[in-house]
Amino acid sequence: MGDRYASFANSGPGHALVKRLGLPDPPRLRRDAALAGPVLLGGRPASPIRDTLTKMGVEVLDAGAPPHGALIFDASGLSDSSQLSALYEFFHPHARSLRRGGRVIVVGTAPSDCPAPRAATAQRALEGLTRSIGKEFGRGITAQLVYVAPGGDTAVESTLRFLLSGRSAYVSGQVVRVGPGNPPQPTDTARPLDGRTALVTGAARGIGAAIARTLGRDGATVIALDVPGSGDALAAVANEVRGRAVQLDLTHPGAADRLAAHLPDGVDIVVHNAGITRDRTIAKMDAAGWDTVLAVNLSAPERINDALLERGLLHDGGRIVGVSSIAGIAGNRGQTNYATSKAGVIGLVQSTAPVLIGRGITVNAVAPGFIETAMTAKMPLMLREAGRRMNSLSQGGLPVDVAETIAWLAAPGSGTVTGNIVRVCGQSLLGA
Repeated sequence: MGDRYASFANSGPGHALVKRLGLPDPPRLRRDAALAGPVLLGGRPASPIRDTLTKMGVEVLDAGAPPHGALIFDASGLSDSSQLSALYEFFHPHARSLRRGGRVIVVGTAPSDCPAPRAATAQRALEGLTRSIGKEFGRGITAQLVYVAPGGDTAVESTLRFLLSGRSAYVSGQVVRVGPGNPPQPTDTARPLDGRTALVTGAARGIGAAIARTLGRDGATVIALDVPGSGDALAAVANEVRGRAVQLDLTHPGAADRLAAHLPDGVDIVVHNAGITRDRTIAKMDAAGWDTVLAVNLSAPERINDALLERGLLHDGGRIVGVSSIAGIAGNRGQTNYATSKAGVIGLVQSTAPVLIGRGITVNAVAPGFIETAMTAKMPLMLREAGRRMNSLSQGGLPVDVAETIAWLAAPGSGTVTGNIVRVCGQSLLGA
């Protein structure tokens, strides 16, 4: 089901009426790979970000007439709250200089990496700035904060490439942490996953099918997995991406052994997308409704990880990406079981990432908000409209928005991006 209100609001008469009445004004979002530019760069003198942007082919300006494609401020040198005035001095005169669909990125140092409490205080303040800008600027403009660890200046290219592109259209108000190191950059940025094998669970339809297509587009050999009841749809997706279909119920007691048998050469990327809902308030929920959701959404990813790691089937330098939900961050009435499982996915990321960092394996998760799928199309009208409008972009996201975020986390250049939970929600009003 299409978003009829957004279509009307983007028509000539509709846009005029929406503006006159002060109604939600969902912008048209660009979702292409082109990088926003030119970039107006401010903040830290001799910022290494300049060299990275130049390497990416982005025009960098210290000053210049608008419009600009992006505003980037390197705040990593701020060590005291009194220095936060530099942010005002940069963003105040340029707040209206961005093109529609422009990008705002603030680069900082994680408070935990700061040498003194005052520096940590100033760096933590950056989160309020970027989240507010994401809500203020409108016109499809997104704003992010990227904390770069000491020694991570050369590792930020993959993240900047994603956040400056149209592929991050439905990601805003996020905090991304980039660790130290110098991960390899792909020789072909159009196919960064060439030579890699990706396992995608729940791949028969919806978000899972979009993930399979996107990873396949980026060069990965995709192993698409879903339950036997989805065999025909699964085969169609696998054929489309020239991958392989595996029909398997991951909650079956012998699922780990059967999966391992399908992966004799191992994998480089694992995307835990399979998930179900059995919505009831906890007072009305039966035990089966609780157990089934936890088994599919949380326990199965844990068992898959254990099986692949114990058997050496997840290669060193690999990627694990879970699919959480904003329900796992904010909770949701009538979804106690689902929210518990998705909060558990966040816990899986936070507990596993430090353990696997020595093998170069990254562990991250995406947390989708309202995404236009067959499931959300069945929601009652008013709930569906609330889900679409209660974010800074005043619209629902698309399955490809989740897929593109996962593709960034799976890329070779994202080798120091680990332990992150990235919401794909248009900066939803729910949650952090």
